[in-house]
Amino acid sequence: MTQPLDAPTVKCEPYWWEAAPLVALPEEPLPKAVDVAIVGAGYTGLSAAITLARRGRSVAVLEAERPGEGASSRNGGIASGNLKYGVGAMIERFGRDGALALYNEGKQARESLKAFIETEGIQCHFAMHGRFTGANTPAHYEGLARDAELLRKHLGVEAEVVARAEQHREIGSDFYHGGQVRPDIGGLHPGLFFRGLLDVARKAGATVFGGTRVAGLKRKSQGFTVATARGRIAARDVIVATNGYTGAATPWFRRRVIPIRSQIIATEPLGANMMARLMPKGRMLGDTSRLYNYYRPAPDGGRIIFGGRAGALAADPRESGRHLYRNLTAIFPDLQGIGVTHTWSGNTGYTFDLLPHIGVKDGVHYAMGFCGSGVVWAPWFGRKIAEKLLGEPAGAIPFEQHRFQTRPLYWGQPWFLPFVMTWYGARDWIDRKRA
Repeated sequence: MTQPLDAPTVKCEPYWWEAAPLVALPEEPLPKAVDVAIVGAGYTGLSAAITLARRGRSVAVLEAERPGEGASSRNGGIASGNLKYGVGAMIERFGRDGALALYNEGKQARESLKAFIETEGIQCHFAMHGRFTGANTPAHYEGLARDAELLRKHLGVEAEVVARAEQHREIGSDFYHGGQVRPDIGGLHPGLFFRGLLDVARKAGATVFGGTRVAGLKRKSQGFTVATARGRIAARDVIVATNGYTGAATPWFRRRVIPIRSQIIATEPLGANMMARLMPKGRMLGDTSRLYNYYRPAPDGGRIIFGGRAGALAADPRESGRHLYRNLTAIFPDLQGIGVTHTWSGNTGYTFDLLPHIGVKDGVHYAMGFCGSGVVWAPWFGRKIAEKLLGEPAGAIPFEQHRFQTRPLYWGQPWFLPFVMTWYGARDWIDRKRA
């Protein structure tokens, strides 16, 4: 029997490109010298470029592929500013003040994203629908309840838990054991947001070069020489903003960022009645599994965008899409047999301590490691690293206090991922069986 992912009409590219296709920018000659060269033209690099150009600096943003071709136009569009540890776990790890400083940074970053989109008039379907996180087990539900209490107490976030008997008001599924609602999380169309960010950066005076892979950085007495596929540029300062696409040109950073593929599928249009039943409040959604699922209504409310780590080891987007489809239909059995229009993937940039990182190494400024939550963190860190480069007090950020770790025998190729993914999948299966 033909499976939905086998249909010849399935597109192996992001759904977001339908409304915001990537474009090749007009080819311009490389400048001989700039104040700042930025490696990577995603959310981070463009946000830094806007801040710097508006302060009068000459900026060249260097992108190996088409601008936005990485995670910036491939993500799920969930604006969470998440940290991988709950508030309680963060307090245990960093102490109350240290943990709350990091969590409050996320609060500022979410508010900054909203203000930036509104101020710049970027039409990207941004809306604060809130997020429902489903508990995969009763124990996970209790953990979400404790976390909601700490969010209310320490951060003023009006989080609440919803018991299993009442969860149909949030999601048309019996799969979860209740869940947590956070009203401070929104969603957007990542392709349209990227296009708006690119337009703002170019209008601010930054020059963005696509198809200009950086081959190496060489420090000089008065700055850097940046070697690219199209020639060399002298730059007084350099920012590396490559996250999950960090390559051999910057080996110190490559040893500290773990590229993990995240997959997404888009269903065919489901109809207003079906969408109202499955996602009655139009929220962003996720769960507590180790191989995390994240999903949402498309911005027009007509279909489901479903992503996750399942199938992360499959290079074929149709094969990874099959893993996601199984998860989608386990949560929503009524969707069994429903068609899929798009399947795609993109690299997220994880770190060994599961925290984003920002700082300066041997004179090179950097911001990366957003651990799957770059829609909020990447623009914020881009702005902050630019302010840091300019010597502005606003550039201070608590994340720079944490050492950017690596591990022995890791050189940028995550050889250990098959073992980790298999172990996480087994533990998720055991949790479900015991629940």
